[in-house]
Amino acid sequence: MACKRGHALAGVLRCGILLAALAVPSLVWAQTRPVIKIVSQSPLSGEQAALGEQVKLGAQLAVDELKKNIEAMGFKVEFVPYDDQAKPDVGVANAKNMVADPDVLVVVGHFNSGVALPASEVYKDADLTMISPANTNPKITDRGYKNVNRVCGRDDVQGPVGAQFAAKDLKVRSVYVIHDKTLYGQGVADAFLGEAKKLGLKVLGYEGTEEKANFDPIINPMRAKAPDLVYFGGIYNQGGILLKQMRDKGMKAIFLGPDGLDSSETVKIAGKAAVGSYYTTVAGPPSAYPESASFVKRFKAKFGKDPESFSMYSYDSAAVGIRAVEIASADAKGKKPTRAQVSAAVRKIKNFQGITGTITFDSQGDPVKSKYFVLKFMEEKYPGTIVKTLELGAPQVKKG
Repeated sequence: MACKRGHALAGVLRCGILLAALAVPSLVWAQTRPVIKIVSQSPLSGEQAALGEQVKLGAQLAVDELKKNIEAMGFKVEFVPYDDQAKPDVGVANAKNMVADPDVLVVVGHFNSGVALPASEVYKDADLTMISPANTNPKITDRGYKNVNRVCGRDDVQGPVGAQFAAKDLKVRSVYVIHDKTLYGQGVADAFLGEAKKLGLKVLGYEGTEEKANFDPIINPMRAKAPDLVYFGGIYNQGGILLKQMRDKGMKAIFLGPDGLDSSETVKIAGKAAVGSYYTTVAGPPSAYPESASFVKRFKAKFGKDPESFSMYSYDSAAVGIRAVEIASADAKGKKPTRAQVSAAVRKIKNFQGITGTITFDSQGDPVKSKYFVLKFMEEKYPGTIVKTLELGAPQVKKG
């Protein structure tokens, strides 16, 4: 019996050694596959983290769902999120780290134009593709960089859309404009202001503020001038508090702002004061898109929370980037594509069917057509109700 047990044990050992030997090549192959990284940059900490997280999660879902075609070509695809903290210096430092990593081929981001502009200068020098789901400042694409694109609209269209809605739909006659002194906030406020003046609206005030707690020094003189409408160019962390304090002070002026207010945080901060206010956005809520029902279900199943507007645009940004990597890899005949090849492939993509609609980039890197929405908080609940939708082209930069 001892002899038989010895033979049986030897057989088991031989079998185990054989299986281990067979597994080694597969393990080695998995570890040595060329890596392709798709990264995101957005604020994941600080006051704007709620919007930045939506950018990250949308991109992450796209990579998880769509990477299989690239991996079938023999690559390993990884998603890496970066926290730019809504700070230009942090965004630039992150960008330098990305550029230093040869595996990074696509950047999805940023949320803040003031961070995206300096960071994109770093990407440009390395031919690293940037596809933005949220940067609306005109300068993002007006510089004509071949590697910089966005799937959303622009503030020099969004601002006028808000002014036209105020004058023609709300029938207001006077406005008071406030902005947060950022590239984004002041940029969209200035675009609103310029169109408001063209439409004959009386501008009772214009000022910038970095205040985040006590808006009395602004509200008191503003209340004395009694504007029909207050326009705030900025983000929810300031806008929500400003709106709440305006209502607490008895101001009944209509409140309107841009897509920096397009967040559930606006309602959490402003509470009942949010009811009746308006915001424009380049990213409509899921209900605005026929393809969104499945996305909402998948997003919630994976992350345990509801998606907000910019998560869909981030998904589409990553999806376009993934498709560009596929095209570039095919052009490279199975070899790992260069960053320049991926950048060129992005602009080759025509009529890409995304969740947010059909995407084709013009020569500047803007969508040929973008949607702009006006929403109203009918109740203390996010998102607001769509009251107007427009589809408009991007202004073209005059050359020469």
